[in-house]
Amino acid sequence: MALYEWKGVNSAGKAVTGTREADAPKTLRQLLRKDGVVVTSFDLAKGNAKAKERAAKSSGLSKQVDLGALFGGVNKVEVAAFTRQMSTLLKAGIPLAETLGALTDQVTNVRFRTSLSEVRAAVNEGSNLADAMARHPKLFDELFVSMVRAGEAAGNLDEVLTRLADFLENAQKLKSKVQSAMVYPLVMLVVGVIIMVVLMAKVVPQITEMFVSQGKTLPLNTRMLIWSSDFIGNNVLLLLIGSVVAVVLFMKWSSSEGGKPVWHRAILKMWIVGPLARSLNVGRFARTLGTMLKSGVPLLRALDIAKQIVSNVVIRGAIENSKKAVTEGESLAVTLRKSGQFPATMIHMVAVGERAGQLEAMLERVADTYEAEVDIKLGRLASLLEPLMLVFMGGAVAFIVFSILQPIMDLGQLGGR
Repeated sequence: MALYEWKGVNSAGKAVTGTREADAPKTLRQLLRKDGVVVTSFDLAKGNAKAKERAAKSSGLSKQVDLGALFGGVNKVEVAAFTRQMSTLLKAGIPLAETLGALTDQVTNVRFRTSLSEVRAAVNEGSNLADAMARHPKLFDELFVSMVRAGEAAGNLDEVLTRLADFLENAQKLKSKVQSAMVYPLVMLVVGVIIMVVLMAKVVPQITEMFVSQGKTLPLNTRMLIWSSDFIGNNVLLLLIGSVVAVVLFMKWSSSEGGKPVWHRAILKMWIVGPLARSLNVGRFARTLGTMLKSGVPLLRALDIAKQIVSNVVIRGAIENSKKAVTEGESLAVTLRKSGQFPATMIHMVAVGERAGQLEAMLERVADTYEAEVDIKLGRLASLLEPLMLVFMGGAVAFIVFSILQPIMDLGQLGGR
């Protein structure tokens, strides 16, 4: 193990220094990162010449063999963490080029590190940060670049990066909540379908075979069960292919220019799902627009970018129409009200924010309100789907059991006579 002298910035944004033992530079960064310190520079302490040579080789080797992340992408969590650390270093007074260098060295994802190295090289050559990041749209989208550009122009890049990190983290939390709420019902649905197919194709035919061999008239429900079982057993592959084709065709239609508006309009009218989708899109729109306005992005530009964050094309079209009306001099609240796609509470809060000159702060309150509503509605949806799935599965199993037991009971009664 070698002894390193290091410099860095702690979680409070203060410059700190110290010494620490580690077997390689990468280990040193990881150990200090656990303590809440972002390393900006380091060197081996005096008397570590051999260790310095080993560390150099080890550092080079780790860069060569760190191929695990090469085949994966860069997720939003990594980008948010990078943005947060970058803001912390800039607030501590560390120059931009040195900040990029320190953060690039700590990134373990090969793709992310490569892109950040190119950004750092462009900044060192005289490019501004926004233009350098714009060359990597898969990592830094239009919203990210626009906010960075506004921060550079206003001279408050560190504050803008903090807001951007908050935005990315909130968006990721919201996405995780939606995904978590949907996982359990989907798993139950898939497992339930598999169980029913196995019962109908394999188990039921063996039990009902003795009923058919007796040649007696069976109850209607038993005949329906036998017919369904024969149909599923003889056409399992066809049903599987048909289901896959139907899903693919539906996905293509629902993502086409003609089908997407129809489907998205239908979603907004669905019971429970519609209000949830509206609250989700409204909260996302308000959060994006408020964050960009607070960072100094002009309203029309912010509306244009916030529109792209909204997934529902009906609400997106309403935002586009609002942008055109705002260009002609109308207030944002009036244009949103005319669209008929935004809740009255949001429109009222936006109107108050415009009159008070605090639109960005009011939009953030709108986002907090509707994100809280999304949490409540997700809980209601999950609590509703679970018993519905249980009722469906229980009803199907009860039908199968009753359809099998009824002929047996009839035979028992006949035998008793």
